[in-house]
Amino acid sequence: MEFDVVFVGTSGSVPTARRGTPSILVRRGGDRFLVDCGEGTQRQLLRSSVGLVDVPEILLTHYHGDHFLGLPGLLKTFGLRGRDAPLTIYGPTGLKDLFHSLRRVIGHMSYQLTLVELEPGDVLQRNGFRIDAVGVDHGVKAVGYAFVEEARPGRFDVSAARDLRIPEGPAWGALQGGKPVQLEDGRTVEPADVLGEERAGRSVVITGDTRPVRSVVEAAYEAQVLVHDGTFGDSEADRALATGHSTAREAAEIARFAGAGLLVLVHVSSRYGGSVLAREAREVFAETVIPRDFDIVDIPYPERGPPTLVSGGAAGGRTEGSSASVTPSLAGDSAPA
Repeated sequence: MEFDVVFVGTSGSVPTARRGTPSILVRRGGDRFLVDCGEGTQRQLLRSSVGLVDVPEILLTHYHGDHFLGLPGLLKTFGLRGRDAPLTIYGPTGLKDLFHSLRRVIGHMSYQLTLVELEPGDVLQRNGFRIDAVGVDHGVKAVGYAFVEEARPGRFDVSAARDLRIPEGPAWGALQGGKPVQLEDGRTVEPADVLGEERAGRSVVITGDTRPVRSVVEAAYEAQVLVHDGTFGDSEADRALATGHSTAREAAEIARFAGAGLLVLVHVSSRYGGSVLAREAREVFAETVIPRDFDIVDIPYPERGPPTLVSGGAAGGRTEGSSASVTPSLAGDSAPA
């Protein structure tokens, strides 16, 4: 099943000529989640191969303008296009107050809009995976999000099934799906009789803006991908502390402590080219990338290899599901601001 992260906007607090303000699209199978919606997000989506999808759920990390100012235009456009599918927006405490102010800008909507406020530790259960609200440290009410798949059944042992004289067909499928099967001779075969050990699912943690914090280490423990605030370089560590952000090196320390598979640095300050931050982070955690807008990180099942940065994977001119050139997992070190 497809599982990837599309980087719609990767800049820090202000857009640059090459980077839009923060916005990330998470795709798993047919599910779509927009995490943050900075100014210009809908235009970024329109410029991409993804298009302006009617996402059913939007997850906001916090309410600084660079993370939500794209919402009024996006929601208004949904209405003008005659959207009728309901939309749910999640965020930390303060979401309802925010929308009390935005309503006069957005006006009437043709679809049902539901607002859900979250606290760290809250869990959104979905089919085959969950979304955890993760505690972060940004000096305001804020949360990150961990997308965590359920463990998968072990591999089906064909030899064991034949030794047990289980007829091929629906019985095999039921056992693979974790259900016991009763045979015609009266025997009951349990899934454990023909399945190997459970296989880990995949997980992606997106912090939003944050200082280094233990709760992120815990949420990202052995995660395939950690998308972390990497706003500043070593030379501005004091500024990172004062503004509630992380340096690239600090984010790398979090990834190392967590044992993550791949660190993805976003919220890149316009002060830096990507190569500076990449170099400093990789001194601590080698598996670090800094994506450009419209790059994708593809996340295969663990047994099929590590996450991979797909350079320009969502650039305009392609459609969802089409192929794109794959760069080495450490690409992105020369990403311009």
